[in-house]
Amino acid sequence: MIMGGLPLALVLFLLFLAATLWAGGRAWRRESGLPEGSVIYTDTGAWRANNDVLHAAGLRLVGKPDYLVEQSDGTIIPVEVKSSAAPDSPWEGQVLQLAAYCLLVEENYGVRPPFGILQYRDGAFAIDYTEELEADLLDLLDEMRAASADPDPEPDHADPRRCAGCGVRGACDYRLDE
Repeated sequence: MIMGGLPLALVLFLLFLAATLWAGGRAWRRESGLPEGSVIYTDTGAWRANNDVLHAAGLRLVGKPDYLVEQSDGTIIPVEVKSSAAPDSPWEGQVLQLAAYCLLVEENYGVRPPFGILQYRDGAFAIDYTEELEADLLDLLDEMRAASADPDPEPDHADPRRCAGCGVRGACDYRLDE
């Protein structure tokens, strides 16, 4: 009798463990801000290093979104994760970054995302990828290409924190020293 009860107890324990892990996984997904679907791309470094870069060669645009989630209907949603608290409304630069990921999804997967998600530490924004937002992005890319002809453009800000976090600060003659 003791031997017969052991396999049943083991099966019950494994079923309990599976149910607990399943419920925990669903709770984690809700908390993560990821939409329903399969994660088909990640660049968070949490799972493995990702060397795959999305390209739009004609626009001279490359990028690596934090997540791409494919929904059951084939729609692909880019998700950009920010470590800061959510602002009252998303910053224009972050919206344009997300728009760039939407454009890159369309170029690389042939599927136009209807929206993307900006996920902050304590909230999220679903940003519609409209034709107007795409036009704003394309205008900005044109401006950036034109500015790249100027080897030493002046910054468009006076924010020392933004300047301190800039990736080209060391080579900039206009950096704001604190």
